[in-house]
Amino acid sequence: MRILVARCTVEYAGRLETKLAEATRLVMVKADGCVAIHADGGAYKPLNWMNAPNTVEDKGDHWVVSNPRGETMTIRFAEILHDSVHELGEDPGLDKDGVEKQLQELLAASPETMEAGLVLIRREHFTALGPVDLLCRDTAGRTVVIEVKRRGEIDGVEQLTRYMADLANDATLGELRGMFVAQQIKPQARTLAESRGFTCVEVDYDALRGVRPDEWTLFDPQ
Repeated sequence: MRILVARCTVEYAGRLETKLAEATRLVMVKADGCVAIHADGGAYKPLNWMNAPNTVEDKGDHWVVSNPRGETMTIRFAEILHDSVHELGEDPGLDKDGVEKQLQELLAASPETMEAGLVLIRREHFTALGPVDLLCRDTAGRTVVIEVKRRGEIDGVEQLTRYMADLANDATLGELRGMFVAQQIKPQARTLAESRGFTCVEVDYDALRGVRPDEWTLFDPQ
């Protein structure tokens, strides 16, 4: 990974045109070619980014990052305060808690609980960004990329977005759909997911396990 701290401007041209005025920012170039621009705040979300595959042309005082879709991101450096390269090695990936792991296993065994007609292709499908929880096929023949969470929050939607971008480069998968599945999906996460065309599904963990809730009643209708 290459890390720069620099005063820079950033211009994006593609689906729309955006510009970040000159300021001090963190520029990250990952080993897979992803380029992300961060401010000193905003948690994990970059101000702008380009997912792999990309090409980065170093033109001295500026970089031009481009991808096969014809999008470009131009980073113009006014001053570079730090520039370093680090070898991070292979990441073991996120260790899911017991409930989330079992939820994924139960859904893999009964994909139709997420959507009628859904058929499992495989679990833990490998990508350059980590394993996708579930890959399924829907009744229209589309490949459904499924991210499973115990609690559905915005970071899970962002994770699914990155997987979708990576898998779009695999022509063998055909047309892709994204599905965000959780026991409970927060309103902000649902809004973001649906704005990106993802299907949101809430599932009942106890029902999947075959555990029936206690049904105490004051009077027996029988």
